Amino acid sequence: MKLKLNLDDFRVPEGKPFRIAKAKTKVKKLYTDDAHYEELIAQFRVEIDDLQQKMYAQDRQGLLLIFQAMDAAGKDSTIKHVMSGVNTQGVESHAFKRPTDDELNHDFLWRTTRVMPPRGRIGIFNRSYYEEVLVCRVHPEIVTKIQRLPAKTTKNIDKLFKDRLKDIRNFEAYSDRNGIRIVKFFLHVSKEEQKKRFLARIDTPSKNWKFEEGDVKERGYWNEYQEAYEDAIRATGTDECPWYVVPADDKKNMRLIVSAAVLAEMQTMKLKYPELPSEQIAHLQAAKRLLLAE
Repeated sequence: MKLKLNLDDFRVPEGKPFRIAKAKTKVKKLYTDDAHYEELIAQFRVEIDDLQQKMYAQDRQGLLLIFQAMDAAGKDSTIKHVMSGVNTQGVESHAFKRPTDDELNHDFLWRTTRVMPPRGRIGIFNRSYYEEVLVCRVHPEIVTKIQRLPAKTTKNIDKLFKDRLKDIRNFEAYSDRNGIRIVKFFLHVSKEEQKKRFLARIDTPSKNWKFEEGDVKERGYWNEYQEAYEDAIRATGTDECPWYVVPADDKKNMRLIVSAAVLAEMQTMKLKYPELPSEQIAHLQAAKRLLLAE
């Protein structure tokens, strides 16, 4: 596949300082035209699907892909375009909105933990437990007034969010040790591009349903969200469960980078079809002889 791409440009290294202000929202086009883009992403789908089938057959490891972004960055379309070629039997997707009353009666990781992918499958989280250190940090009243936490927990709100980041890092390490690899993507859209996409949603009747009144209100907290993302990526990015900060101003570029990252991470998992014991192979050959003798 002819794609000049260094994923280290987007993968946040563990232990090194990360500044979101220095992360690019746009890079040079990785494709020459639409036909070239379709050819590239189609090939990625084939290779990802091949590895997913080996993952399913091996049944020893699973993969969770987490997508986080500011509004209008393109999470839905990226998930659709990157994963559309993968056998649906091996993929589970979940989108997380505002917590339900039942979910609020549990710890902040509960609603996502109970739908973690099993070994052999790829799980996709469209937003995730990271909302608890993003939206809740920008709007701490969610924690203090809605989440029904004990007073000793909410007494020091800064410590609460630091503790949540530690809990997330520990949870992801625990998942990895138990065979579920977690790879996280922050689709990094610029404020200018977000404005263009919001206006397009307003001006295009077929896109009106995507726009919510609160979108513009949340845009007013842009700097606060950027700071929250920066802290979350710094605190939870590890070699085993990495963050990719993907330029999102060009959607086609974004999808190619995400596809390449997913493929690269799966390749490190050493996925292969299980090797049968000699006794079972002998049974297969005996069955073959019976079939051929019919």
